[in-house]
Amino acid sequence: MATGSVSLGIMSVAARVVFAFDNSYVRELGGLYEPWQATPAPAPRLLALNEELATELGVDADALRAPDGVAVLVGNVTPDGASPVAQAYAGDQFGGFVPSLGDGRALLLGEVLDVYGRRRDLHLKGSGRTPFARGGDGKAPVGPMLREYAICEAMHALGIPTTRALAVVATGDHVARDTVLPGAVLTRVAASHVRVGTFQYAAAHDGPTLVRRLADYAIARHHPHAIEAENPYLAFFESVLDAQASLVARWMFVGFIHGVMNTDNMTISGETIDYGPCAFMDAFDPATVFSSIDHGARYAYGNQPHIAQWNLARLAETLLPLFHVETDTARAAAADVLQSFPDRYDGYWGRGMRVKLGVADAQRSDGALIDDLLALLHAQKVDFTSCFRALSSSLRGDAAPARLLFAEPPPSTRGLTVGGHSCRPKRLTPR
Repeated sequence: MATGSVSLGIMSVAARVVFAFDNSYVRELGGLYEPWQATPAPAPRLLALNEELATELGVDADALRAPDGVAVLVGNVTPDGASPVAQAYAGDQFGGFVPSLGDGRALLLGEVLDVYGRRRDLHLKGSGRTPFARGGDGKAPVGPMLREYAICEAMHALGIPTTRALAVVATGDHVARDTVLPGAVLTRVAASHVRVGTFQYAAAHDGPTLVRRLADYAIARHHPHAIEAENPYLAFFESVLDAQASLVARWMFVGFIHGVMNTDNMTISGETIDYGPCAFMDAFDPATVFSSIDHGARYAYGNQPHIAQWNLARLAETLLPLFHVETDTARAAAADVLQSFPDRYDGYWGRGMRVKLGVADAQRSDGALIDDLLALLHAQKVDFTSCFRALSSSLRGDAAPARLLFAEPPPSTRGLTVGGHSCRPKRLTPR
């Protein structure tokens, strides 16, 4: 009787929610997922709902608040047309390659077309163990899920490409960490969840055939202009590289530290994904780390451009068989594109910093101006965001807020260097 009432409820909700699912990932990429169902939540309760995003997805927010809508958001009910799967991927985690990772506590419900015609993934995080759980419980505490909701929406408001948060639902279950915590599921929306690690998994488990299918899928979904190129796969790689150069530059000029830039946390679409141990930097210091397990500071703020290029080299390695028949020719082509990353990154970084400083016309001296300012921030341990906020007051004729942040007179910054702002990542080639 209870099951029947749920089914009737979902039918009534469906008329208003209308999650018109498509499942292109499942349809086209067999071998890169495992069909799975969420672990039932005993007492789901809606904690946060993103009405703006619901509208963007063409969904009735009131229907999502109803019990049957919440049941969909937490994974208790699989709506018509959805095809839940745990996605497979590999990853270089802190520099060590792991050939089989995958969604250990997450499910892709399917894809929907939003009101602008864009294809978006609907994804549950914290929905229980999957075949990729590797001994974990597959659950997520309320706190980190609410934190991810807040941070990814802040990133979106700042104009930084990012996954979005549709909802957070408390499960009524408990999660054992250092202490026992209430559990929750985050409903995440993304352009897709295809990652560098997805390509690494395809290459490690099935070779060029699956890599080609995955690349064709990613080109059609995210970088369709590459289809017309003389070498579509090389053009695809170049487009991904450019998107990541732009993304990381945007992180850098708001002081964002991702914290875990493993290859499984780098999307092909160029969106920020996985808000675990992340933060916005306070006092400016390129050596700032925000991960308790990053003992070698691999993912420090100032290292992020270099790590992005390193991750892209790993993507290039998976694509080499698609570039050219001759290995040496393919490697040379990939290296040429890879070595363009520093200039692309510097270009995006410089344009963004000029905007922050209110510099209308680019001048050759702008680089020195930016370098001197950041060196001064570093030397005096000035808060990165507060500095630019205070500088904006100067435009209204009030220089006091900015001056109060610095010692008077400021010590000389001659000879000081800072690591992340304009550093060119090392020249890398695929192995």
